[in-house]
Amino acid sequence: MTSAGFEVPADDVVLRGSREGAGPPVVLAHGLTAHRDLVVHGSRALARAGHEVITYDARGHGESDPGPVGSYVYDRLADDLDAVVAATGAEGAVLAGHSMGAHTIANLALRNPSRWAGVVLIGPASVGVPLGAESLAGWDRLANGLAEGGIDGFVAVYETGLDPDWHDTLVRIARDRLSRHRDLAAVAEAVREVPRSLPFEGLRELGGLDLPALVVASDDDADPGHPHAVAAAWADALPRARMIGAAEGESPLAWQGGRLSREIAAFCAEL
Repeated sequence: MTSAGFEVPADDVVLRGSREGAGPPVVLAHGLTAHRDLVVHGSRALARAGHEVITYDARGHGESDPGPVGSYVYDRLADDLDAVVAATGAEGAVLAGHSMGAHTIANLALRNPSRWAGVVLIGPASVGVPLGAESLAGWDRLANGLAEGGIDGFVAVYETGLDPDWHDTLVRIARDRLSRHRDLAAVAEAVREVPRSLPFEGLRELGGLDLPALVVASDDDADPGHPHAVAAAWADALPRARMIGAAEGESPLAWQGGRLSREIAAFCAEL
């Protein structure tokens, strides 16, 4: 089984991605500072389960073009996802995304839920209200660290306050994901802008997302940026959602690419 690369012009950028497999499409959207291989961490289980898997690098990430300053907002990110769907013929797909990718999917799916077979929302972090000044200052420190000091500069800020039990793992993951980008300055701009954008206006708006949904919760100690309580709030707000997560003491399900892929495939089989 081989994958094929593609390019999609999307407004002011060219997005780059890959597709693999044959069958009902699943479109994957990654998180902030990540890249297209990190939604399911390179697992090919979805393609082997009989799905076409379409994944792409968001603007300013991976191999995709950087967007202009001010363009790293959810309305534009959702437009980009829509352009990928149109270019790959994936209308009616299951959309699956992590963190920023989950927020992007929610933004797009809320425009017309009937277009999609279902959504898989992994590690959501936003409840649709603006972040406070302290949180935004933290994102700015990360952006400045990356812009001024590259990967080392980012890590020097990021590792402050990490749970000691997870410190080495989290730093290794951060270094690995950042090493896969062509333009770290663009990633830094995304880190500055995306947290200032809202995917929707309050959790009540998720009540309009009337389609099958799977919410994948994370673990607060290992992954404090994606609180379990936020995932639970999304699952409560969505009309047709169920929530899953790893057992206590396990790595977050979002980090287990093969198992996560199998959960997505099982969700698709229920549709």
